[in-house]
Amino acid sequence: MGRHAGLVFTNQVPTLSPCAHGPMVPGSCDRAASRWPTPRLLCTAAKQKNSGQNLEEDAGQTDQKTDTPCAEKTLMEEKAKLEEQLKDTVEKYKRALADTENLRQRTQKLVEEAKLYGIQGFCKDLLEVADILEKATQCVPKEEITEDNPHLKNLYEGLVMTEVQIQKVFTKHGLLRLDPVGAKFDPYEHEALFHAPVEGKEPGTVALVNKVGYKLHGRTLRPALVGVVKEA
Repeated sequence: MGRHAGLVFTNQVPTLSPCAHGPMVPGSCDRAASRWPTPRLLCTAAKQKNSGQNLEEDAGQTDQKTDTPCAEKTLMEEKAKLEEQLKDTVEKYKRALADTENLRQRTQKLVEEAKLYGIQGFCKDLLEVADILEKATQCVPKEEITEDNPHLKNLYEGLVMTEVQIQKVFTKHGLLRLDPVGAKFDPYEHEALFHAPVEGKEPGTVALVNKVGYKLHGRTLRPALVGVVKEA
């Protein structure tokens, strides 16, 4: 056994000398040993550190999993809200298109009616002229229209020609004459002045026309003033 620098060699196994650097102080060796962690302590510390990191990662993943359904729910709510807004906007757009189309059709109809019936007032005034011409020709005695009375004959023929021409003009502009003798009474085209039984006539028909009527493009401009047959 030898001694070298405080080491004691016994059976080739080196050991620390209890008093390598002086007298032994109680607890001094224990404190020296506690300064250097053993491999077991190092492994334990490493495991605890890894366990802490794993716990933090698991907690983070749990938070992410918890946040993911909430985010999906929020997105689904936003999607439903946007879809509802889109549906409402499309409905409003369709209604606006329908209203616009209806307005266009009404405007077009008004324009067409204005073209057709814009002369309605003028035609009503001309009807009085036509009535006067008709009465004038009816008042002339047929037996007086002879070669012996050329002036009356020429005047009568001129009145008849004027009446025929004005009826042609009326027809050209859609104004038709209504002379419903023998026709079924129509309250939309005829105005009954009286009802009387007439032998040989069917009840409800027109027996007499006091004043002819007129229609402008299918619309009654002036109803015919008539007498209607009734049952005896």
